[in-house]
Amino acid sequence: MFKGKITVVGAGNVGSTVAYTLMLSGLVSEIVIIDINRDKAEGDAMDMNHGICFVNPVKIVAGSYADIKGSDMVIITAGANQREGEKRTDLLKRNADIFKDIVENVLKYCHDDTILMVVTNPVDILTYITYKISGFSKKHVIGSGTVLDTARLKYLLGEHTNVDVRNVHTYIIGEHGDTEVAAWSVTNVAGMSVDSYCASTGECDSLNICKECFYDKTRNAAYEIINKKGSTYYAIALAVRRIVESIIGNENSILTVSSLFDGEYGISDICLSAPTIVGSDGAEKILEIDFSPEEIEGLRKSSQALKNLAREIGF
Repeated sequence: MFKGKITVVGAGNVGSTVAYTLMLSGLVSEIVIIDINRDKAEGDAMDMNHGICFVNPVKIVAGSYADIKGSDMVIITAGANQREGEKRTDLLKRNADIFKDIVENVLKYCHDDTILMVVTNPVDILTYITYKISGFSKKHVIGSGTVLDTARLKYLLGEHTNVDVRNVHTYIIGEHGDTEVAAWSVTNVAGMSVDSYCASTGECDSLNICKECFYDKTRNAAYEIINKKGSTYYAIALAVRRIVESIIGNENSILTVSSLFDGEYGISDICLSAPTIVGSDGAEKILEIDFSPEEIEGLRKSSQALKNLAREIGF
């Protein structure tokens, strides 16, 4: 049973926004914030606590790794920031050593049923490293994956079709990064293909006219935001909240979290994203959807690119 305690490791822009978003959500009763810069964590906790009277009661504290004890989930956002123009995969060597130390410290105080969620980029490799170091069940180690990428594509399609994004259905699968794949074969608006919807309503042009544009805008969105404001944190915090909500509420929602593949789509021993049932036990089942052959091949190529990177750092 969830006790409603979540620890966020990392009080940078992403970690503090995740903690704030969870505070507003009413999903948890206690949030612990841990950062190597203790003053920053304490300042965030104080700032949030001063607004407690405006939300559902929640205890927010700045802590140390020992304060992880009793947490239902540990969300890791710490690590080196992505620099302007830097590809996510270029972060790998800078973040791998940092992450090993973080995970080893987290493991001293959490229990086998704790769910570990990785948000730090490159998220798929770091999720894989966390799985390998922790020895936890593959269900209990998840990454934020392409939940945000999928939301970005849904937003663009909603704008194109003039439809509420909640009625636009699509997925970005594979790596959260340059090799990600848009699952056009299953993209639809209320069960209709986008082209059928546009033809029947006259509200939009054929998807084929702008498909590659939408894909490029989705894949490159983080680079554009980083160029404009330095980092991304609002939307990813909302994506994390959505994952937490599905786990705490045992919703069995289908989300494109990153988790360990074990034969699905012919892929094994690497973490990446595909539609996954997410409930109280974490990443409960990766669904094998009838994507097009080209999309499945793209997913496999994405997995191979990630495996090559994992080998470079000895995993």
